[in-house]
Amino acid sequence: MKKIAVFVDVQNIYYTTRDTFRRQFNYRKLWQLLSAQGDIVVANAYAIERSDDAQHKFQKALKHIGFSVKLKPYIQRADGSAKGDWDVGITIDVLECANDVDQIVLLSGDGDFDLLLRKVRDKYQVETQVYGVLALTANSLINSADEFSPIDEALLL
Repeated sequence: MKKIAVFVDVQNIYYTTRDTFRRQFNYRKLWQLLSAQGDIVVANAYAIERSDDAQHKFQKALKHIGFSVKLKPYIQRADGSAKGDWDVGITIDVLECANDVDQIVLLSGDGDFDLLLRKVRDKYQVETQVYGVLALTANSLINSADEFSPIDEALLL
């Protein structure tokens, strides 16, 4: 059975689905789709830690589905902007498991991950798949994946 590792850039998926569809992503449906293709051996969801009940409920739901939720503090800058970037953490985790899986599934539209996907495919011969909102996913990321799966109505709540 194919071993699958899933990595979710939660903030990216939240904002791209909200801005495009005005709806939320259905993580349970994604889990069902991927489970039908193989054994999910790693499933990490990377989010920002905020102290509100809705976020805690959402994180609990992700854990119930089967995801490990990794949190980074929400940083509010003096100029009003915010920071909460997981790119390096996701990259490290993908590289650490690439030798032990057959497929890496990344949920993000962030073009910064294109080099990562090329690296794991070339060095570890790992199949790569990206899920993202088509209009808001970098072409370089789409082109670097073995398979791109656009997020559409079927994967929304």
